[in-house]
Amino acid sequence: MANSMGEMLRQDMECEGLLECFHDLKGIDKEVFRLLNETDQPMTVDEIADRIERERSTAYRAVQRLLQVGFIQKEQINYEQGGYYHVYRPRDADEITQEMQRMLNDWYAKMGQLIGEFGKKYAETPERSTPVES
Repeated sequence: MANSMGEMLRQDMECEGLLECFHDLKGIDKEVFRLLNETDQPMTVDEIADRIERERSTAYRAVQRLLQVGFIQKEQINYEQGGYYHVYRPRDADEITQEMQRMLNDWYAKMGQLIGEFGKKYAETPERSTPVES
């Protein structure tokens, strides 16, 4: 946890890219997202696990994190004889970009508001008298 805003900003500048900066995603998540973007067809969790050479549970957790932040979408495929399975595909990059821009604008507006509140609170405080040296 960063102790100061300056430290937090320096820490954020060290993140490798937008996926980490905005959503604190892990390396495995980026790997899955990249795979889904490079593949023409949607993939199952088992297919993803095979391609990234990881356990199914690891691939599943990465898929869930990507779903949660809205970078990929899930689609249900029904078997003719009954039952179904899920496949995953990336969401449109323009939509994701617009959402990240909105997040940034919201953060900027909130920080501006907090700075304004700080200024009002402490600007209205009566000046403290300085002790007189004897």
